[in-house]
Amino acid sequence: MNLIKRNGNHTPGFHRSFFDDIFGRELFNWENNNFSTTSTTLPSVNIKETKDTYEVEVAAPGLEKNDFKVTLDGNLLTISSEKENKQVSEQQNFTRREFSYQSFQRSFELPKNVVDEENISARYENGLLLLSIPKKEEAKQKPPRMIEIQ
Repeated sequence: MNLIKRNGNHTPGFHRSFFDDIFGRELFNWENNNFSTTSTTLPSVNIKETKDTYEVEVAAPGLEKNDFKVTLDGNLLTISSEKENKQVSEQQNFTRREFSYQSFQRSFELPKNVVDEENISARYENGLLLLSIPKKEEAKQKPPRMIEIQ
C-alpha cells in the first residue's frame, strides 16, 4: 500500500507530475507545514515547472540577499538563512510582536540526471528569493512527432 498526500484541490484520477513527486518531498519537513519546531513560521515556497526550467520562489520579506545560503550537494538543494534576531530593549513597549527572523533551512531533492547543475541561478528581489534551475537538453519535453507507418 502506498501512502499519497492529497490536497483538497485535486480531482480523482488526477496524476501529479514527476516533478511534483520529487519536489513535494521536503526532506526535513515531512508534514509539509510552515512552522518550525519553535512555532515560528518558515518561508513559504512555490515551485513551478516550465518546459525549460524549474522555478523556485521563497517568500522571505525582511531578509537581504546576503542572509541566504543556497547549496547543491549531489541532487540535494538546500536553502538556508541565519539571521540574528536583534534583542529588543526594555524601553520598547510592543502591543503585539509577530516579526520573527529565525534561522531556517529547507531542503529539496532534485530529480537525478534532469537538471543542469552548472547553470542554476538565484536572485533576491522584493522579498522573494528566486531560483532558476534549468533542465538538461535531453530532459526537456519534446513536441509530439509523427511516426511514419511503413
